[in-house]
Amino acid sequence: MAPKPYHKPKLAVWKFASCDGCQLSLLDCEDELLALTDEVEVAYFPEASSAEMKGPYDLSLVEGSITTSHDAERIHQVRRVSKHLVTIGACATSGGIQALRNFKDVKEFTSIVYAQPEYINTLSKSTAIADHVFVDFELRGCPINKYQLLEVINAFLHDRKPNIPTYSVCVECKRRGNLCVMVAHGTPCLGPVTQAGCQALCPTYHRGCYGCYGPMESPNTPSLSQEWQKLGVSAVDLVRAYRSFNAYAEAFRKESDRHEP
Repeated sequence: MAPKPYHKPKLAVWKFASCDGCQLSLLDCEDELLALTDEVEVAYFPEASSAEMKGPYDLSLVEGSITTSHDAERIHQVRRVSKHLVTIGACATSGGIQALRNFKDVKEFTSIVYAQPEYINTLSKSTAIADHVFVDFELRGCPINKYQLLEVINAFLHDRKPNIPTYSVCVECKRRGNLCVMVAHGTPCLGPVTQAGCQALCPTYHRGCYGCYGPMESPNTPSLSQEWQKLGVSAVDLVRAYRSFNAYAEAFRKESDRHEP
């Protein structure tokens, strides 16, 4: 019997409310991109090409959060045509910076920003993709790390679990031989509660971590807040620190709520 012809797995990249930065991380793979295209058929990727192949798709990468009723319908369509669905970036995994509106009345914002807010059709909250459909894996970051993205794609091509760390940025700091910016310089840092992935970029340049990768596994946010308060950080600044790229990730949201005046 003649062997069945080999067909490359189809890869699709979808965009919802976002800045496109995580999609660009795929294009930023540069040298690795050629090897990637040897393994997968990039079947749908409007950011990179107008060419489009019909689904179903073996792996869908989804960037962005759900902010409109149209988004809420479309993500179900994406799920139906995707064998595996992976969310990439802070917007897709926690609602993104646009989730700041979740803490206030969005109608108040639209009335200030737009001359005719009655034409603005938006949901009251920005939510993660997993709040709407089943997600096979969530890749964190704002933006994501391209090497972690390649690891995720490789893992799904070989039917295994992605090897992505769930420990804190502090581990990466230690591996780089950095002095702890909090202990050595008294600089507030979210590293102890933030998931690794950036190779401790900010502490390496003597700045505190901004929490781009969202909460690590089992973060002790109350304890970190206590340490920040010892450094003189006010409740208002604690709220601001937790309410950034991953403001609506559960651990950061709850901790910011705890300090809101």
